Amino acid sequence: MAVVIHTPFLDVLLMERADAPGFWQSVTGSKDALDEPLAETCAREVWEETGIRIGEGGVPAAALRDWQLVNVYEIYPRWRHRYAPGVTHNTEHVFGLTVPAGTAVQLSAREHTSYIWLPWREAADKCFSPSNAEAILHLPRYTPAP
Repeated sequence: MAVVIHTPFLDVLLMERADAPGFWQSVTGSKDALDEPLAETCAREVWEETGIRIGEGGVPAAALRDWQLVNVYEIYPRWRHRYAPGVTHNTEHVFGLTVPAGTAVQLSAREHTSYIWLPWREAADKCFSPSNAEAILHLPRYTPAP
């Protein structure tokens, strides 16, 4: 799953990967168990990667929205070791999370080294992943104007 975290004014949070300097992305992650609901996966991954708790601190549970977008993409060879042998493609469900401007971010140093808030078009341009960039380009369609 991927979660595009953004403000009502469509500024998007991007984080630089610790294992790949220069690679900027949104929150991404996988289920801990096959039966884990995707919304729970999103909440857990957002908390682990950004310190933002969905359902607390001005970020209500309703701020997380399933965009009903699914991307299937080839896993970069450098990260295939994280998957079962022979797995070469990933299915990614895309969610959006609206947070107030100025929301504090506490990165997991194990996963990310820095973060930046950018206007949505600039954020899409900065992403290393084409599917992440495409998801960000959909942002205005899925987010009501403030």
